[in-house]
Amino acid sequence: MNALETLPTSNCERFAAKPLTRGGTPLPVWLTALDRGPLPPLEMTGCRRLVVVAPHPDDETLGLGATIAHLAASGVDVQVVSVSDGGAAHPGATSLQRTRMETTRRHELRRAAKVLEIPTPLSLGLPDGEVADHEDGLAEALTDVLAGAGPDTWCAATWRGDGHPDHEAVGRAAAAACARSDATLLEFPVWMWHWSNPADAVVPWDRAHSIPVSGHAIARKRLAAQCFRSQFEPCNGAPAPVLPGFVLPRLLAVGEVVFR
Repeated sequence: MNALETLPTSNCERFAAKPLTRGGTPLPVWLTALDRGPLPPLEMTGCRRLVVVAPHPDDETLGLGATIAHLAASGVDVQVVSVSDGGAAHPGATSLQRTRMETTRRHELRRAAKVLEIPTPLSLGLPDGEVADHEDGLAEALTDVLAGAGPDTWCAATWRGDGHPDHEAVGRAAAAACARSDATLLEFPVWMWHWSNPADAVVPWDRAHSIPVSGHAIARKRLAAQCFRSQFEPCNGAPAPVLPGFVLPRLLAVGEVVFR
């Protein structure tokens, strides 16, 4: 199937209507649904190289950190491409505060990569919150990355319907790059778990798979996520962290899911 044949409708309005100041879909709702209808596991023995495309520094860890750690430990070459500079985490930040945040998040990303036991990620440095304005250029850059990765390369990027504008733009660009390079496309949700629900018709459940990972890999993901203190702890005088405390436990509990 061509990677672009299943292009979803944008869900940015739905995500915007359910801000992170609210809890979103409760974890027990997801766990009950996944227990009643377990997703089929994804067979990844054909994957010799995995390129993970993350909109912001931390999305690779939050969305697919255990898979990254598991495959790396199994001898698969894993490369993370971090698309944006991550500087717009705090709306209204001054230019100096944004520059500091960019530096902090690049440092956090390098630390997380060491925990996941993968090489230093490739940072493209596109402006946080404006990835859609650079989508064509991003698709070209990803095409070059995938073309140089060799045969049996898989590419995992955020789902094209994930709800965050940067996430959806990265997903579209990765889908285009996979179509040009014949790489196998996987899409992983991050914010879907917040604004959607198990009966949501816009989610392509027919393409959904779980990724079995080791307990060691899950522990690595948890440790790597803790590297992103700028996101999980208040900073720059903000009264609350960028990511509320319920975000990471929910992502750890539902496991890692991809659409193929």
